[in-house]
Amino acid sequence: MDIFSNLISGFHVVFQPINLLYCFLGVFIGTLIGVLPGIGPVGTISILLPSTFGVPPLTGMIMLAGIYYGAMYGGSTTSILVNIPGEAASVVTCLDGYQMARQGRAGPALGISAIGSFIGGTFSLVALMFLVYPLAQVALKFGPPEYFALMCLGMTTVTYLAIGSLIKAVIMAIFGLILGCVGTDMFLGKLRFVFGISELSDGISLISLAMGFFGISEVLTNIEKPLKRMVYEANIKHILPNLEDWKESIGSIIRGSFIGFFLGILPGGGAILASFVSYSTEKKISKHPEKFGKGAIEGVAGPETANNAATGGAFVPLLSLGIPPNAVMALLLGALLIHGVVPGPMLVKQHPDVFWGIIASMYIGNGILLLLNLPLIGLWVKVLKVPYQILFPLILLFTLIGSYSINNSIFDILIMVTFGAVGYVLRKFEYEEAPLILAFILGPMLEQAFRQSLIMSNGNLRIFFDRPISCGALLLSIALFVSNGLKFFRKARGKVTQIEG
Repeated sequence: MDIFSNLISGFHVVFQPINLLYCFLGVFIGTLIGVLPGIGPVGTISILLPSTFGVPPLTGMIMLAGIYYGAMYGGSTTSILVNIPGEAASVVTCLDGYQMARQGRAGPALGISAIGSFIGGTFSLVALMFLVYPLAQVALKFGPPEYFALMCLGMTTVTYLAIGSLIKAVIMAIFGLILGCVGTDMFLGKLRFVFGISELSDGISLISLAMGFFGISEVLTNIEKPLKRMVYEANIKHILPNLEDWKESIGSIIRGSFIGFFLGILPGGGAILASFVSYSTEKKISKHPEKFGKGAIEGVAGPETANNAATGGAFVPLLSLGIPPNAVMALLLGALLIHGVVPGPMLVKQHPDVFWGIIASMYIGNGILLLLNLPLIGLWVKVLKVPYQILFPLILLFTLIGSYSINNSIFDILIMVTFGAVGYVLRKFEYEEAPLILAFILGPMLEQAFRQSLIMSNGNLRIFFDRPISCGALLLSIALFVSNGLKFFRKARGKVTQIEG
């Protein structure tokens, strides 16, 4: 009963007008970002982080979380109507959603997408509620060695965040760790890697770094990719699915909810993997697999349910252990730390209003998204016609204002622009930013736990292997890293063999 009474108290906090307003703004902006192909939730959260500094931590987190799961909803609209995924997790939806639109069934495709997203999101919240609390109770027994081992486990996420080269992902992670060391040594009080620049004594601003890497570099990259958009809007009618559509989709929605939630928990799993796994599962178990790719409604319902269920799953390791499983969660971790809230086992005890408020807001946000996505299809179609020549300069303007507003400092703008240019060049050479951001945020926490552990043991490294939890987590980290490394090298060897043959 504790869970339900705490949830009710969470709803009581969220129903304050300011929190409801920020919840609506978050899911609305998230849907808008999902509809517009380009910047995505990571870049948007990076840009809007400064706007949360003047409000309480819970209010800011409600908006940022709303942007994340709202983008999952909105991404399906462009996939179905334009055949361009507004969000990476909606790539699979293009296969059958766009074909349904061409057959005059855009309405049912959009309808089942919104309803499936609502069901998947709600299921993941229920599971999140029951799973996070016991995990946090166990984690209360953790000391610095256990935290160090958990951070190492979180850092292995780098190997799963790598879409391309594993070696490049590791290089980016090392770069992120070095950037995280810039500033004042937390134990000795000495300056490190500042090169005589006094503005760097407090370290590099996460906001400027994230807005540069994910905001500016994203815009510069997208400017080079003119997208031709043909919007199928003439046949958007009968949005609510009929009985036959429901019979074909209900199994996909149930399976997608489970697949999405559990893959969302895994490091590097998230919404993208969940949608792909859901689609392949539906195709394998279907009695008519030949329908897939030609307008099968199951091919829309399953992946869209899964990618929204994955957003709830991603909050499990973040809130209970303080470990972000993907780049968006890494930014949310950074946002919480900036507000003085440390996610992890003590979050439930020290900040119950934040913990239960976030969960309650996601219930409300899912309801708002259902209302936004079904009646306002016409509005999103109009938004799709906004020229990029107007959209991208506005995004750049918001990044400049946001970066300056943190400390009213021109230096922060210079940092942001510099990392924007660096991020653009790195993208050209297929280096991914997500491992860098993850390492940048986790690095200082990893260093702190490591040095505290060594102080406890008088410099003896055996402390990490004498304690069962830290030993198990470190061995698991090594196993995960090695197994993913072996897969990478096997793949590389296979390519070399093909070239030689």
